Amino acid sequence: MADGAPRSCQVEGNTAKILVFYTIFYAALIALFSICMVTFMQQFINPRVPRLQQDYGLIGTSPGLGFRPLPEDVRSTLIYYKGTGYDSYKYWENQLIDFLSVYKKKGQTAGAGQNIFNCDFRNPPPHGKVCDVDIRGWEPCIDENHFSFHKSSPCIFLKLNKIYGWRPEFYNDTANLPEAMPVDLQTHIRNITAFNRDYANMVWVSCHGETPADKENIGPVRYLPYPGFPGYFYPYENAEGYLSPLVAVHLERPRTGIVINIECRAWARNIKYDRRERLGVVHFELMIE
Repeated sequence: MADGAPRSCQVEGNTAKILVFYTIFYAALIALFSICMVTFMQQFINPRVPRLQQDYGLIGTSPGLGFRPLPEDVRSTLIYYKGTGYDSYKYWENQLIDFLSVYKKKGQTAGAGQNIFNCDFRNPPPHGKVCDVDIRGWEPCIDENHFSFHKSSPCIFLKLNKIYGWRPEFYNDTANLPEAMPVDLQTHIRNITAFNRDYANMVWVSCHGETPADKENIGPVRYLPYPGFPGYFYPYENAEGYLSPLVAVHLERPRTGIVINIECRAWARNIKYDRRERLGVVHFELMIE
């Protein structure tokens, strides 16, 4: 027994040394791997650039069109209210106030103040800068005017969904506009581009009643500040402070007491249109009692 004690102590000592060695070895290995991963992420992976884009991404290559305000029920597309009483339309007004708050107070968006650039068709934003969205052209579609809900002539806001790197292909040949494009929009495009050809570089927008009865009941439609999204807002590259351009659709005299089915469409050569699949188009209903 006396002779075995030193050997037992020696084995235990060797085991302890082996454990210490492997602990240090694996700790160093993990540290080295972590350093390599951090270096790789910083040098080769930009957190602002999606790994899968356009054809390889979930969103695809054709942006969808969305509208605001949205109903409480996510399955519904009906904008409904009674008369001109504030309690009846305050939900819709509050929805728009919340949605547009970042446009009125651009400092709420990270980096917006330092990144904003005053763009126009001949001065697109430099890399890393974003175009300012001028909200002054929305009147009377402003919260101070209750977005005109109180006059039974509500304003609906449209936006294109963001797709990283997507560039619109414009209908800028006024002699070859699509036959399906509404005549009044074609006339507007030809008139405005006669003044300045740069204005052809727009993703145009049109809204209409879906059925003959809806077309009659929708009444005059006005687009603010213009019927489309300026091309200098694209491509979207996830720059700090980017805000999507908006179109305020002012339904000036819709018929009351009846549901009106409304379809709005975005127009660009590379925006697919499919009413059944809701591609390049958005549908909603309006009813004012």
